[in-house]
Amino acid sequence: MSRVFWVRHGPTHARSMVGWSDLPADLSDAARIARLSAHLPQEALVISSDLIRASATADAISANRTRLPHDSDLREIHFGDWELQAFDAIPDQDHLRAFWDQPGDIRPPGGESWNEITARVNRAIKRLLDAHPGSDIIAVAHFGAILTQVQQALGVTPFEAFAHKIDNLSVTELHWRNASWQALRINHLP
Repeated sequence: MSRVFWVRHGPTHARSMVGWSDLPADLSDAARIARLSAHLPQEALVISSDLIRASATADAISANRTRLPHDSDLREIHFGDWELQAFDAIPDQDHLRAFWDQPGDIRPPGGESWNEITARVNRAIKRLLDAHPGSDIIAVAHFGAILTQVQQALGVTPFEAFAHKIDNLSVTELHWRNASWQALRINHLP
C-alpha cells in the first residue's frame, strides 16, 4: 500500500485564476506550517509542483524528510488566456461557465482541459508509485491537481469533484491499495 498526502500550497491572496503563473505563497504563519508538518508522516518522501508557491511550501514542511525533485506535471490547470483574470473579466462568459460546469474536454483559449490536467497528474503519480512502491508520499500541489485525484479515488464525475473544497495548507489523504484509490480524508486542516 502507498499513501499519498496531498497538500495544497500556501495562499497567494490573488483574486484571479492562477494556474501556471509563478506567484509566491504566503508562508508567514509559522505555527500553522509547524502543525501541518507535524501531522504528516516523518518518513514520507516529499515532492512538489515546480511552481514557487508549491515548492516553497514543500520546503517549509520538509523537516528532515527526503525531498524529491520538483515535477511540472503536478502544476495547476493551465488557464491560458484566462490566466490572472478575474472571473467576471472573461469576455466569453458562456465558455467560462461551460469550462467549470461541464469539465472534461472544454479548455480555455491557449490552456488545457480538465481531461488534460487529469492525464498529466495521473502520469506524475504513476511515476511516483512505480519508483517508490509502498512509500508514503507528500505531494505539494494545487487545487485542480488535487481534485483530479479526489475524482479518481471517489469514482465521481469532474463536476462532482469540483464540489469538494481544497483549502490552502490542507491535507487530502489517498491510499493506493490493490490497484485502486481510497480517500481517507479530504481537505483536512491540521
